[in-house]
Amino acid sequence: MTDAWAYEGGPQMARGEPSVTLLEGSTFCLSDGGGDVRPGAEQGLFVSDTRFVSRLELTLDGQSPEPLALRRLAPYGAAFVTRRVPRPGRADSTLLVVRRRFVGGGLVEELTLRNLGGEAAGVTVSLVVEADFAGLFEVKEGRAVPRGPVETATSPALRFSYGHDQERRGLVVEADGEPAVFSEPPSPAGLAAARLVWEVAVPSHSEWTTRLRLVPSIDGEEVVPRYEPGAPVEASLPATELAAWRRAAPHVSSRDGALGALLTRSIEDVGSLRILDPASPRRAVVAAGAPWFMTLFGRDSLLTSWMLLPLDPSLALGTLHTLGRLQGEKVDPLSEEEPGRILHEVRGGLDAGAALGGGSVYYGSVDATPLFVMLLGEARRWGAGPEEVARLLPHADRALEWIERFGDRDGDGFVEYRRATDRGLANQGWKDSFDAVTFASGRLAEPPIALAEVQAYVYGAYRARAELAREEGDASRASDFEARAAELKARFNERFVVAGTGHVALGLDADKQQIDSVTSNMGHCLWTGILEEATAASVARHLLSPAMFSGYGVRTLSATMGAYNPMSYHNGSIWPHDNAIVARGLVRYGFVHEAHQVVEAVFAAARAFGGRLPELYCGFDRSEFDEPIPYPTSCYPQAWAAAAPLMLLRALLRLDPDVPAGRVTCDPAVPHRYLPLAIERLKVAGHTLSCRVDRHGWSLEGLPDDLELVAGDEATEAALG
Repeated sequence: MTDAWAYEGGPQMARGEPSVTLLEGSTFCLSDGGGDVRPGAEQGLFVSDTRFVSRLELTLDGQSPEPLALRRLAPYGAAFVTRRVPRPGRADSTLLVVRRRFVGGGLVEELTLRNLGGEAAGVTVSLVVEADFAGLFEVKEGRAVPRGPVETATSPALRFSYGHDQERRGLVVEADGEPAVFSEPPSPAGLAAARLVWEVAVPSHSEWTTRLRLVPSIDGEEVVPRYEPGAPVEASLPATELAAWRRAAPHVSSRDGALGALLTRSIEDVGSLRILDPASPRRAVVAAGAPWFMTLFGRDSLLTSWMLLPLDPSLALGTLHTLGRLQGEKVDPLSEEEPGRILHEVRGGLDAGAALGGGSVYYGSVDATPLFVMLLGEARRWGAGPEEVARLLPHADRALEWIERFGDRDGDGFVEYRRATDRGLANQGWKDSFDAVTFASGRLAEPPIALAEVQAYVYGAYRARAELAREEGDASRASDFEARAAELKARFNERFVVAGTGHVALGLDADKQQIDSVTSNMGHCLWTGILEEATAASVARHLLSPAMFSGYGVRTLSATMGAYNPMSYHNGSIWPHDNAIVARGLVRYGFVHEAHQVVEAVFAAARAFGGRLPELYCGFDRSEFDEPIPYPTSCYPQAWAAAAPLMLLRALLRLDPDVPAGRVTCDPAVPHRYLPLAIERLKVAGHTLSCRVDRHGWSLEGLPDDLELVAGDEATEAALG
């Protein structure tokens, strides 16, 4: 495969760098910088939350090759460039070793030895393979232990197999060059391994190459390989699908070249996080993030799909259909399933019992259910077909029933959460760490807890359902949901706005007391429009105050709060997706200058991170450190972080389609540093639009005759409506 297009933009140092992640669909591989998977490390080849390869170590004449560089070819492929350790008495090596690895439905690897010397090179090539079939959680938490006897066979190909009750897992290792295969002594952990050995003589100025194929199987069925034996990688499904994704994706050009590079990289990352619904293999959804969250998450997938509507509306529909298929049917305290509830996460490994709720699907999310209805309404506004929406409406109505029957536990008109057992999440909003919901003093809030942004999402869900009903011609139902939304808005502004400060409380606790900490959650209330305009102005001031705004974005928690810690996960850190929602909310209420501050701060952070936004980063002030400080376990790539630049860009364009109403509102307000700015291949209702903005004006091209362009003050009024 040609590496003219470099995924990372060039070579990097190899073994000294952190673990290298390659991913494609539900397959991912973690290795060191030289390509080895080391035993006992949080590394391996994973498919469907199971580690199929726990060791993959290459040696030449008994020694590990010396790393030189790493070349990332694509999200799913890399070339590990190494050399044989110099012979005794020699300063230099004459044997270059290149491992070209590609993942997808398993793993393929091309191992090439290039002799740069003047005489033939004799070398013993050895590759040790081990399979422990550990579950993802066991590996992630450093507690992987032998699951049971793993059987090995060496003829006609190397095979590993494990079975317990009705569950079976297997791995077939095939290699060119007829290597000798030897069983290895059991490891200290009791795991079986095998060694493939080639005795090779590489002529002067020549090459020797072998190819390996590692094919997993689940319950007796081989995972369909994504690479055809002997076919060039360029013709493989991962390569052709990624090429099609690139061709269809929006293209951004700007005077600030870093902005275009960021959008290109973000789109690439999102493309690598697409996975398929096993029940409908043609339906793509978005996984939450690599490496440990390559699965469907309710909240993450819904918000990411929302942000990606200008890029690929089908991801929103795929996510909605898949979540609808798995929508709650019964009351189960362990999994927290309830009728109509939208799930929190799906897991599929052999250790699913260690997952939240002790099963493959866990429902402990308080916000995924209203977000489901909101996304359906937004997808229709962007042009999802009426027939498609009609298929999803019963799921939306069941979600709304959950909101009022199970979500509002005490009948006070607000949606609360409290985990059903100690196996669930203590906090069930997007800030779901155990210490994320605190009072200004730092004291933890007691559940049941009604979060501010959850009420805002419910408001958005009511508004969305009203619009869908009105389009159906059901005026009575539309009026009913509009009335519910108006009542919730009035009650929310009365109960959640903190007297004297004008900020929105994080939530209400078990005693219906305001959880009075100052957080970024109130920016989500701007996004859905639940705030009165006077409160919105106060919220905007708080969000951009020195205590909340670091210069690299809005913090999750104000620096004046008792629980503030800029190095924490949710109590002072900065999350790009959170800031994207804040920026959209600011624009909705006309706070364009404030939105620009947020957008430019996040884009500045992206430049510092090499043109790629992490899941989160530390909340230290920009005046203290001239670059943002990374959060140590942040996911790369992570879905809603990768999608955030598209939402930030949409905030600058102030772009809002309403296809059922026959209009597209647009009123770009773009900082001068990015001008001229051109965005091509935006998707609305099956049409491809282009927007161009310079210091003299702007244009939106490609609108069909049945869509009217609404601009200027009318666009602002439409957004507030």
